[in-house]
Amino acid sequence: MEKLKLYGFNNLTKTLSFNIYDVCYAVTPEDKQRYIEYIDEQYNSTRLTEILVEITKIIGANVLNIAKQDYEPQGASVNLLITEEAIPIVSVDPSCNLGTLIPTPRHVVGHLDKSHITVHTYPESHPDKGIMTFRVDVDVSTCGEISPLNALNYLIENFDSDIIICDYRIRGFTRDINGNKHFKDHRINSIQDFISSKNLNLYNSIDVNVYQENVFHTKMILKELNLDNYLFEMKAEDLNENEKNDILNKLNQEMHEIYYGRNF
Repeated sequence: MEKLKLYGFNNLTKTLSFNIYDVCYAVTPEDKQRYIEYIDEQYNSTRLTEILVEITKIIGANVLNIAKQDYEPQGASVNLLITEEAIPIVSVDPSCNLGTLIPTPRHVVGHLDKSHITVHTYPESHPDKGIMTFRVDVDVSTCGEISPLNALNYLIENFDSDIIICDYRIRGFTRDINGNKHFKDHRINSIQDFISSKNLNLYNSIDVNVYQENVFHTKMILKELNLDNYLFEMKAEDLNENEKNDILNKLNQEMHEIYYGRNF
């Protein structure tokens, strides 16, 4: 698509909602607690902040402010305020930290001058089946020419994603030099267009798109399950075939219920 010649600023808002689910199997209450502690350490607010800052770089934005928080008993949130172009220091609001965090605060919120990025984590478990499901929600909202879709492969590769659910929507309009409204400034038929073949080949994917409304939805579920990747504090070689099949059935049921959004 030929670059639009605009009258004023590009007012389009592009929002990517990226949700992943990581499923695990742990039997005893002690193992379940250790898994929660492991997840809390693996995806604490500090590491999540590093991921969001890298996303900001990938999409070509600049950090204005970061806020982050680790929660009790588990979970974390980070929020970044970002800007498409760097803002002179004298113009930055004094409340913004420009991405430099002081030791005291434990909350994270990231602000961009025209955009924002947020992440929240949700560890949880089944009361009696040994299934543990960890969810991460990442929302990237940008204004102007930068696109959150450019960070998709980085997001997929930085989380252990058994299930990925993506929503992308373009809101508002921008006006060209002749006064005509444009409700989209880039070509898109599917979110999958922005995911590498390497990553796509790992998943079965479904699209549900509303083209006339510039709304795009993609669901992805991992094709193959390696049991050892799902066992916490145990190994597949120590299980008999019936035990392996039972665990695989539980994992498959959990993943497909999440994927299709209903209980089986």
